[in-house]
Amino acid sequence: MADTNLAKKKTPFGTRMKRFFKDTKAELKKVTWPTKEQLIHNTGVIIVFIIIVTIILSVLDVAFAQLFKMLTNIL
Repeated sequence: MADTNLAKKKTPFGTRMKRFFKDTKAELKKVTWPTKEQLIHNTGVIIVFIIIVTIILSVLDVAFAQLFKMLTNIL
């Protein structure tokens, strides 16, 4: 049983960190980065989406507030 514990010996922290950064650098080289035009377009789409969702939520908030006022005045 003691032999299996020796086989599971941890590698030093510095070695693990070097391997982590080496692997990270290798993965980042595989990434397909967007062009400037794609980035600007996608940012615009996201901003428009956020504005639309904000408007919808604001309208719903006002509508539910009015409904709540009407219901509490009746009771």
